[in-house]
Amino acid sequence: MKRILLPLTALIAISAAPLAAQAAPLQSVNQRQATLEHRIDQGVRSGQITRPEAARLRTDFRALARLETQYRRSGGGLSMRERRDLDSRFDRLSQRIYVQKHDRQDRDHRRG
Repeated sequence: MKRILLPLTALIAISAAPLAAQAAPLQSVNQRQATLEHRIDQGVRSGQITRPEAARLRTDFRALARLETQYRRSGGGLSMRERRDLDSRFDRLSQRIYVQKHDRQDRDHRRG
């Protein structure tokens, strides 16, 4: 019986690990906004993001914040569809921030 029970227990533990990862809470919309805003600010301070690039990113960031406000007004909270839409848009903005930070167009490069 122990020969069957031990492998079965291990199998259950291994198969439950992905479920635990999926059950982990997502970042709240406010946390994602704060993280993105911080990454833009940090990129400007370090010189990785030029001021014009930051202005465009912040414009897109503000548009996302307005969209979130619009979603919340329509029903009080965010529906799953609205949350997925915002998450997708946050992901795209996050990717754009990454690209701008790593495109080697920094303030020092533009001066010389």
